[in-house]
Amino acid sequence: MQAPVEQRWSPYADNGGTCMGVAGEDFVVVAADTRLSQGYSIHTRNCSKVTQLTDKCVIASCGMKSDAITLHKHLKARMVMYEHQHRRQPSVTAIAQMLSTTLYYKRFFPYYTFNVLCGVDDEGKGAVYNYDAIGNMERVPYTTSGSGSALVMSVLDAQIAKSNQTIATPSLDKAGIVELCKDVLSSVGERDIHTGDYAEIFLIDAAGISKTEFDLKLD
Repeated sequence: MQAPVEQRWSPYADNGGTCMGVAGEDFVVVAADTRLSQGYSIHTRNCSKVTQLTDKCVIASCGMKSDAITLHKHLKARMVMYEHQHRRQPSVTAIAQMLSTTLYYKRFFPYYTFNVLCGVDDEGKGAVYNYDAIGNMERVPYTTSGSGSALVMSVLDAQIAKSNQTIATPSLDKAGIVELCKDVLSSVGERDIHTGDYAEIFLIDAAGISKTEFDLKLD
């Protein structure tokens, strides 16, 4: 008699990738790669993880892509409802709270997404919010999410927070932070098989949102 065979199925999948956000005095920089993969298979090399919500706010999500798409569509629908009711776009602070309650509402069957919300607040200062899958949030000077996050955070701790440094170095300006994000993602692409192909960098300041792209490793 054949032994019983156990069958397993999970509603979740991790599609990899890495995103990061760094807040400045009056700006914020968001960077993310465009690889969409599962295990050792690359599904596509050109899939953005970043969605623009308002003129001063974007969200980057790593984890399960289908849940990220659903979450971003839901947030954009809520943006339209807010604008119809209040005749203006919501602030970054309001969006951050709404995202937290949206994720917590689904806590018993969560969106398998790990989100970084970035923008410029009402005081003109850069804002970065970090989230877990069920809505716990924190406003931080910088953060990262995704399969390469452990590799990113150590560099940001050293270069942005100046942790464990015995020699004082000047703080990075806007151009310096953009170049740092490029270097960090390029380095992660060398070590993490789920990060690579191309990267997008969004710079948000008083002038609006500007986007640049650059190449990562394709293998």
